[in-house]
Amino acid sequence: MVRKVKNILFIMYDQLRHDYLSCAGHKTLQTPNFDRVAEMGVRFSRCYVQSPVCGASRMSFYTGRYTHSHGAQWNGYPLRVGEHTLGDHLRKIGMQCHLIGKTHMRADKDGMERLGMSETSEIGLRVSECGFDSYIREDGMVPEGPDGFYDDRRSPYNEYLKHKGYSGENPWHDYANSGLSSDGDIASGFLMKNADMPANVREEDSETPWLTSRTIDFIDEQGEEPWLAHVSYIKPHWPYIVPAPYHSMYGVNDVQSLNRDDNELKNQHPVYEGFTSNRIGKAFQTSEVRDVVIPAYMSLIKQCDDQLGRLLKYLESTDRMKDTMIVLTSDHGDYLGDHFMGEKDLFHDCSSKVPLIIYDPSEKADTTRGFICDDLVESIDCVATFIEAAGGEVPKHIVEGHSLMPFLHGKTPNDWRDFAISEYDYSMTAAGSKLGLEPCDCRLFMVADKKWKMMHAEGGFRPMLFDLIKDPNELDDLCKDGRDPSGIIDMMYERLGRWARRMSQRVTKSEHDIKNMRGLSQRRGVLLGVYDGADLEPDLIAKYIGKSEQNYIPDDK
Repeated sequence: MVRKVKNILFIMYDQLRHDYLSCAGHKTLQTPNFDRVAEMGVRFSRCYVQSPVCGASRMSFYTGRYTHSHGAQWNGYPLRVGEHTLGDHLRKIGMQCHLIGKTHMRADKDGMERLGMSETSEIGLRVSECGFDSYIREDGMVPEGPDGFYDDRRSPYNEYLKHKGYSGENPWHDYANSGLSSDGDIASGFLMKNADMPANVREEDSETPWLTSRTIDFIDEQGEEPWLAHVSYIKPHWPYIVPAPYHSMYGVNDVQSLNRDDNELKNQHPVYEGFTSNRIGKAFQTSEVRDVVIPAYMSLIKQCDDQLGRLLKYLESTDRMKDTMIVLTSDHGDYLGDHFMGEKDLFHDCSSKVPLIIYDPSEKADTTRGFICDDLVESIDCVATFIEAAGGEVPKHIVEGHSLMPFLHGKTPNDWRDFAISEYDYSMTAAGSKLGLEPCDCRLFMVADKKWKMMHAEGGFRPMLFDLIKDPNELDDLCKDGRDPSGIIDMMYERLGRWARRMSQRVTKSEHDIKNMRGLSQRRGVLLGVYDGADLEPDLIAKYIGKSEQNYIPDDK
């Protein structure tokens, strides 16, 4: 085995838009450390996630499979026992696979119980953590309501804050994600009016620096054994509040123009209307919300960039830059008021397209440093890339993504995909209830190429279609007026059908295995359609001819 890289630093930010980096064209937000990695490697400008919601997207990142295949299509939907994960693939080829931060997954406890699998065993722990060996698991979701905590797992970050002297049961909320009013009251980050306040936490104790410190601790503890570390940051995900001095770095004048048009609200697609009219959509339609939230979002990204710089400096000081692949990405984007929406949920680029920057330290990548690749990439390509980078062969009957290593080494595969797919199960949302749909009909599919993007909605709804060349901001849904330029809708549905018919569940036998098995049943004695055996190789029929030692056939009298 020839190993191309020794270690892989797989860094994910939560809810980071693809266009909120200076290397991606943001006019006022400067991210020199993201930019530096882009200059060292390749920035993929058309990377789509397999679902624009945290849990489902991450399960695709961790399995290399579409949500259609792994089935964990919403936050809290367990990844079923038996799904092959990144850790399973890498350990086979001698690379350990660790988690530092967030996965937003739930263990398939029913499946584990059915198989008699202990949650405390090595395999049980890995199954419970998406195949990772958990160095530290922190999902950063510790809000509390009338029915209790959103996440009842122990929060290592909360324990850290308590150790540092922050009081109360939930310092994650009371300090790290809240400000302090002039009257000394908690100013919760969940109330967006407080987004321009400084979080009531020392900057070095806030979530992003804390996770960077844990990452450095992890790397310090590693020996010579190759590793992948999935460093999964909590920010710039809401609550939108950031500690000083970041809270005052950006203001209203730094916010870029909204990407929306009043015509979008005319004759809306019913599913789209379900999201523009919900509480989040209505909130982000107001300048009152956007004027405080977007500067805070930018500040959270700036803090992420500074901590990335800290991590890069550490890698340089320990001489690990020369053999460590660095990958920067996100699980989905954030509407921030664009298209009259907030959060994520649908397939406009601000939601379904994510940053993907890869630095490969090998000499083979020297010719592509600073290159921008605009080929269609999917998040599931990361697993295939990591397997190949670690010196393994991608099991194509399991992993549905394609390795990006050719692009990193200056080659474009001849058979690269000509369209990308994303899916969304919105059955848990208010939009599904408002439309009166059964859960099985609350499903959306995106088919996108470099010119067109179509959204299909189950439940008998019309599609949505955008011309990405003439309308790159995705403001004109061509289907609302019955327009279908040159049969594009038919073409996109043919692609969706072709994708749906792909072989995706035959994961225990590869194409190579099947080809090698052809005809082997004859060599194990199964001879069907044979009359007298004269046309067979002698050894195939040798066991079926010759003198019988005994005769039990009664005489015919």
